[in-house]
Amino acid sequence: MTKITAADVMKLRKTTGAGMMDCKNALVEAEGNFDKAIEILRKKGQKVAAKRADRESLEGAAIAIVNDSKTVGVSIVLGCETDFVGKNESFVNLAHQLAKVALSQSSKEEFLAANFNGMSVSEKLIEQTGVIGEKLEIGAFERLEAPFVGSYIHAGNKIATLIGLSANLEGIEVIAKDVAMQTAAMNPIALNEDGVDASVIEKEIEIAKDQLRQEGKPEAMLDNIAKGKLKRFFKDNTLVNQAFIKDAKISVADYVKSLDSNLTVTAFKRVALG
Repeated sequence: MTKITAADVMKLRKTTGAGMMDCKNALVEAEGNFDKAIEILRKKGQKVAAKRADRESLEGAAIAIVNDSKTVGVSIVLGCETDFVGKNESFVNLAHQLAKVALSQSSKEEFLAANFNGMSVSEKLIEQTGVIGEKLEIGAFERLEAPFVGSYIHAGNKIATLIGLSANLEGIEVIAKDVAMQTAAMNPIALNEDGVDASVIEKEIEIAKDQLRQEGKPEAMLDNIAKGKLKRFFKDNTLVNQAFIKDAKISVADYVKSLDSNLTVTAFKRVALG
């Protein structure tokens, strides 16, 4: 019988993240062959993943990171089944490691196929499903490029946001973080009026008209009053038109221009659990 040392077990655990006993049992089954032990753990993950395929992974960790030059950012959600696992330090660390891999990928499909310590991201998720015992999946993948990209992760890793700004200026970090926090808190549906889908606008106009009819307003006045209500809708739901959460007297656009009159928000991304 091949002797399995504590060092062998620790090496396998460090490589796979599996529990001590799982690593020892895999090494015993593999007769000390390290690569074969890894394959045994992967197969265990595949079996667990198959059993839990119909489960919902609504908990987890939302992560946003940017590259060193602050020109590219990515936000992902690593989903799991329970809040207990989602708050686990090892799970959150895995989410951060995966986000670093995602940073150099242009799509969710490329990300899932990308290399993660000798296996694909998809394979890593299956492996960790076997380790943790819960369904794991990438619930969201968003990428943003801009002259300056800022990020924010809300407490508890429930929401993560990215903000693109039109220039990299001194003091831009504070502006970016504030606007990223605004995005997390206020959940805008679009950057500005132009980004709101036409079907959403039509629906809001119809809702406004129905309310006005119930209030007894004359039919001839409905269009003009509804347009006024639509402006209020844009102010409440588009990022640059929203009242800035730290000073409701100004809009987000005005706050950004307080650093430089030509500075604008170019884009935002927001991911959240559930």
